[in-house]
Amino acid sequence: MDTTNFLEKISNDIKEAMKAQEKERLSALRGLKSSLIENKTAAKPRAEIEVIVAYCKKIKDSIEAFPANDPNREKLHREVEFLKVYMPQELSEEDVRKIIATIISSSPQKPNLGMVMKELSPQIKGRFDGKLANQIVQEMLAK
Repeated sequence: MDTTNFLEKISNDIKEAMKAQEKERLSALRGLKSSLIENKTAAKPRAEIEVIVAYCKKIKDSIEAFPANDPNREKLHREVEFLKVYMPQELSEEDVRKIIATIISSSPQKPNLGMVMKELSPQIKGRFDGKLANQIVQEMLAK
């Protein structure tokens, strides 16, 4: 989807959230729209999917700053849930293991962590946790 249509969809969703008086959803959508507009005017704009993933990651990272029973933590969790609609489809651990196995088996030389991660990262970006993927690659290379 091109950015103009994407921004248009978010704007329409903002209108719906306003009519339904969904304050938390409205807040999440406004934040996302602001990030996309900011990116559009940046010196080196990124792909909109990267902006969405980065924005959601920023919210997820903020969640950890609050104690377990803090209402702000719950609010941020709900914001992430509202924004999942715009995120790329997540990959399962099994899917990532298959991709890694393919990369390892198709390597002309003995694969190492850096080489596998370099090829894997663009395939899973925004769809799977990079740290977990790194651990899986280490585990599979150790076999």
